[in-house]
Amino acid sequence: MRFTRRRWLSGLASSSLAAPFIVRNAGATGLTKVVYQTAWVPEPDEGGLYQALTAGIYTSHGLDVEVRAGGPQLNAVEQFLAGKADFITIDSFRAAAMAAQGLPGVAVAAFYQKPPHVILSHPQAGNDTLADLRGKPILISDGDRQSFWMWLKAKYGYSDDQARPYTFNMAPFLVDKNLSMQGFITSEPYLAHQAGVDPVVHVLADHGYLAYYDIILAAPRMIAERKDVVARFVDATIKGWQSYLHGDPKPANDAIKTGNPGTTDDAIAYARGAMKRYGLFDSDDVKRGGLGAMSDAKWNGIYRSLAAVGALPKGVDIRKAYTLEFVNKRVGAA
Repeated sequence: MRFTRRRWLSGLASSSLAAPFIVRNAGATGLTKVVYQTAWVPEPDEGGLYQALTAGIYTSHGLDVEVRAGGPQLNAVEQFLAGKADFITIDSFRAAAMAAQGLPGVAVAAFYQKPPHVILSHPQAGNDTLADLRGKPILISDGDRQSFWMWLKAKYGYSDDQARPYTFNMAPFLVDKNLSMQGFITSEPYLAHQAGVDPVVHVLADHGYLAYYDIILAAPRMIAERKDVVARFVDATIKGWQSYLHGDPKPANDAIKTGNPGTTDDAIAYARGAMKRYGLFDSDDVKRGGLGAMSDAKWNGIYRSLAAVGALPKGVDIRKAYTLEFVNKRVGAA
């Protein structure tokens, strides 16, 4: 795993993979073909998807799934809007932003009930709380200045003057103790430790930032014309996550290491452990409805919190961004 993280719509990075990594459960006959486009290279953050693929769960649901891994030069949303993918990975802010712009896309399941976003700071630098970071330099990507950065500004009085460009490279942070940076709880703390820094980790969800993450976004035409296919894909992905989190993750991990050779067993183990340790998949909705759960109350809360800080326009019908038709059925739950 390199000192980089996925980037969504920003198109900021230099090269990584020469071409998208494609995994497919080929060989079976009589299956329905679907294409899933991820935003980034194979990683544990998509472990349930790769588990469903490599452990035969999609095949058992009658699906021939082609997972096209993204990369720094690929815009997953553009691929989706161009009709080159039936499903993509997205987060709740971008799903809501698409609805606000009238762009076609409907969230059909949400796996991370809490956003994995964190801010990392150096120890013994006077940055022990988010409030301490007011007025101090923080590395923030262009794409995320539209979402959680707006929330941080409103809650803690941050200003754009303190934001520094984040190019998904940890090197500037590692050499400057006065600098903080954004990251994911599943990777950047591990990478900092590997580089000799024991960071202060500010988990945004623990301070009130609301979001779903690792959402399956479906094309409206899929829901209208191939509802059974959407249902089978969602159910199989739920079972993939159940298997990855609570069973033997080796099938998915092997695929992740093949598609992203810089990823180590230790990094994968850290990511999977962090998912459990920080309860990223846990919520009252999940207790009631199983993995992938969503609710009107949570979506409304997400929208109101973002609209209140100007990250989303007011007056948007957030119900256009999602449907509860395919979740909350305790699929795969014990």
